[in-house]
Amino acid sequence: MELSGNGGASSDEASNSRRGNKKYHRHTNEQIQRLEELFKHCAHPDDSQRQQLGRELGLEPKQIKFWFQNKRTQTKAQSERADNTILRQDNERIQCENYAMREALKNVSCPTCGGPPFGEEERQINLQSLQLENAYLKEEHDKVASLLSKYIGKPLSQIESLASVVGSTLDLSPGCSINQGIIGSPPLDLNLTSPTFSYQLQEIPEMEKTLMADIAASALEELVKLFQIDEPLWVKSTAYGRYFLNRGNYDKIFPRTNQFKTSSARIESSKDSGVVTISAATLVDMFLDSNKWEELFPTIVTKAKTIEVLESGMIGNRSGCLLLMYEQMHILSPLVLPRDFYFLRYCQQIELGTWVVVDVSHKFPKESSSNQSRSWRLPSGCLIKDMTNGCSKVTWIEHVEVDDKTQTHRLYRDLICSSVAYGAERWIITLKRMCERFDCLMDEVESTCEFGGVVSSPEGKRSVMKLSQRMVKNFCGMLSMAGKLDFPQLSEVNNSGVRVSVRKSAESGQPHGMIVSVATSLWLPLPSETVYNFFRDEKNRVQWDVLSNGNPVHEIANISTGTHPGNCISVIRPFIPTENNMLMLQESYTDPLGSLFVYAPVDVPALNVAVSGEDSSNIPILPSGFVISGDGRAEVTGDSGHSTAGGSLLTVAFQILVSSPSTSKQMNMESVATVNTLISSTVQKIKVALNCSSLD
Repeated sequence: MELSGNGGASSDEASNSRRGNKKYHRHTNEQIQRLEELFKHCAHPDDSQRQQLGRELGLEPKQIKFWFQNKRTQTKAQSERADNTILRQDNERIQCENYAMREALKNVSCPTCGGPPFGEEERQINLQSLQLENAYLKEEHDKVASLLSKYIGKPLSQIESLASVVGSTLDLSPGCSINQGIIGSPPLDLNLTSPTFSYQLQEIPEMEKTLMADIAASALEELVKLFQIDEPLWVKSTAYGRYFLNRGNYDKIFPRTNQFKTSSARIESSKDSGVVTISAATLVDMFLDSNKWEELFPTIVTKAKTIEVLESGMIGNRSGCLLLMYEQMHILSPLVLPRDFYFLRYCQQIELGTWVVVDVSHKFPKESSSNQSRSWRLPSGCLIKDMTNGCSKVTWIEHVEVDDKTQTHRLYRDLICSSVAYGAERWIITLKRMCERFDCLMDEVESTCEFGGVVSSPEGKRSVMKLSQRMVKNFCGMLSMAGKLDFPQLSEVNNSGVRVSVRKSAESGQPHGMIVSVATSLWLPLPSETVYNFFRDEKNRVQWDVLSNGNPVHEIANISTGTHPGNCISVIRPFIPTENNMLMLQESYTDPLGSLFVYAPVDVPALNVAVSGEDSSNIPILPSGFVISGDGRAEVTGDSGHSTAGGSLLTVAFQILVSSPSTSKQMNMESVATVNTLISSTVQKIKVALNCSSLD
């Protein structure tokens, strides 16, 4: 009973509480009126004000707080609805005016001739042309304003008034370069089209050097971020298994304007990493020396020059080194145009044992339409991290904008557009192979230097290896076919065309006289390893080598240049009793992206100079050979589940020394006939030997 009584009392109290709560949330008209008046003067009362209002109106402070919150929300919603109504009315009015203007424009006539106005298509073309011109003028104006701002120490807002003062000497018209527009700046004359790359450079103004330093620092900052961020910037291709930049995400983080304003422009990007057998400090020094850079990548970089050393960097680690450079790159086929870059190279040690080397293109002040590069390097380069065992881990990024105004040849389109030809993977693989070659070059162990009793000393080995390296560099440089003559006797349908180049040689290390170079590229339905093994087998040489004259050959010396047994230098003697004074020097290599097979005839007395360890730089050598690579197509998986790789691309190239004829016309006719026969017969013999003779 006691429990029941208590329970009843509790029930009555709860009921009264609920009735009280309903009354608690009701506001009288007098209260609401008073709150409305106070809201007009203060929409955000503080705690003391809410307590005072509560005592005055007989309400709790929480009631006051919630009422003001609701009132503010209600007022904001009403204001937004009113604004939307006004905007909707304005939009309808503008649409009506726009429609009336379009109808009126249809009946407009030209005041000069009375004819009809421009059509919509022509109007759009004119508009795009004006927009491009406006963007170009704005870009030129910003560059000059930035230079002047750095030079005189004034903000950009004061440049307009300054321009009016120096307007008589500062030309900002379209086509005027920055260097021409700056008062007293010396001309810069650099001939990038010359086969020998001759340049004349006068002193660069200090304010332009400051601009270059700023560009290099910004490029370094961007490159470091590209190394640090994986997703969502970098995406792995499902077809090729390589990393490339997600353009949308990249443009959000690094907004920029496109360098080329044409529909043929495209972007290539790639990233790769690997461990190489060389210390980081040594590698940095080689990257900052244009001659060593050229030697380090002979199958990619055909020319390299340091135009100006802007900053030499710190002694010992080269941090802060800034160079103005030029390089030409080529993927070793006469059907593909080389790429020219005029760029800044900046080195920075970001922490102990870790360097970043960044390349970024820089506008060439005297560029004309005849030598304007169609390649632009966005911040690219490598992160080099020293390892404790004398090795280095190198992470490489390639990022370029290319204008394919002259469309890439169909055979090499897949290889180039998939960022394989000039991609980061090729740089890393080439760097690994060349570091292995340098290890073999510096090897002092006597037992590994005796090759068939021919090369019997470390000095002789190094001299032969340097001679062979010069042979490979000469061969790779020849394939850019500077000053080429199209030779259409072999049609593109049948064999992709032949390219011929004629030059007069007077350089040391090459035979003196008129040299004719001839090269062609073709597709074979075979894996590149199969084609390479065919050329590597000396038993097959009688099937294609003109120099052996159908006779077998014998390898009398072999110098390893890497871990792969196919990477080596050979000295070959033909089995021709009447010509015992002629040998052949040969170098071959293979890696996951391709192979090279280069050879040249060398007299026995000349080769003895190299074998004895003497300087071989003056030994004349004229190489020929083959370049083999995959065709760049992704593997195709058939219904059976087996993957089928694509075919291979083979470049065949020869050089011959011709006697001086009575007239150049006679020389050209005879030389073309000779090289046509030589390369046509060689290609046909190779096809027959590889069971591809039915291939068009």
